[in-house]
Amino acid sequence: MMSLRLGDDAPNFKAKTSLGDIDFYEYLGDSWGVLFSHPADYTPVCTTELGKTASLKDEFAKRNVKVIALSVDSVESHKLWINDINETQDVEVTFPIIADENREIAEAYDMIHPNASVNATVRSLFIIGPDKKIKLIITYPASTGRNFQEILRVIDSLQLTAYHSVATPADWKDGEQVVVLPSIKTEDIPAKFPKGFTEVKPYLRLTPQPNK
Repeated sequence: MMSLRLGDDAPNFKAKTSLGDIDFYEYLGDSWGVLFSHPADYTPVCTTELGKTASLKDEFAKRNVKVIALSVDSVESHKLWINDINETQDVEVTFPIIADENREIAEAYDMIHPNASVNATVRSLFIIGPDKKIKLIITYPASTGRNFQEILRVIDSLQLTAYHSVATPADWKDGEQVVVLPSIKTEDIPAKFPKGFTEVKPYLRLTPQPNK
């Protein structure tokens, strides 16, 4: 099976979840999506990750992002685990957790890495655009929890660069200067970016974030 790559269509699927049956594309609608997998229920790192995701509910909502998690355990197991997450992380998990007991979704998204684990999903995360295309893939080892501030930062960058002719530099955060794309001629920058720009080099032109 070929691995998914950036720009590929995110495979659609129907699944049982902690919140009932879903069709993935219908669940996303016109929103952006974050799909992330967990090796198993009742694992310590995943418990903290799902808690952190729940605590960032408003941050995802204001970015028009719907989140959905996946584990190879059952719906019944998910529901009991959610009770633990809510208790230990002082949150309320309101997003669905997919029960991928036959691993069909994990296989479609290439979440099984045999050299890491024969049957458990790796800690993969996909950001999916409203066009249902994959915009970002991050895969962590099972021992390393995800950095959710980085995930929010990437969503900010993806949403900004989807609608403006800019890219974001290293360590960029929302509100900071951005890079004018090389395809924009320097003489055309003032009309397109009226806030002004700084030419560091002919190929490196900086401008204030255009949507702020």
